[in-house]
Amino acid sequence: MRAVVAVKRVVDYAVKVRVKADKSAVETDSVKMSMNPFCEIAVEEGIRMKEKGHIKELIAVSCGPDKASETLRTALAMGVDRAIHIKTDMRTDQELQPLAVAKLLQKVVEKESPELVLLGKQAID
Repeated sequence: MRAVVAVKRVVDYAVKVRVKADKSAVETDSVKMSMNPFCEIAVEEGIRMKEKGHIKELIAVSCGPDKASETLRTALAMGVDRAIHIKTDMRTDQELQPLAVAKLLQKVVEKESPELVLLGKQAID
């Protein structure tokens, strides 16, 4: 059985978030980013299922700028078999809306045809 797990790159939960001076968005330059904790739980559950033999291949998917590959590398280091990076220059906190991400994830699921899709319950941003 093949499974896909979606992962999101967010501002690290331990970082104090600052608003830009023009109050247009959250300051993300030179701020530590990490995998969303709820996505991390989904990855861990997928790895547990893989270790039990329920899943043969676990694929991590992330959408975002080039730096989102760091999150995918973290998932690979945790034990995911493959990673798919959907590159975009849009800011995931403002411009890339949840419906667009859902449609992109739908296309990945159609292409990879997994039997299971794992998602975190929410994003912390």
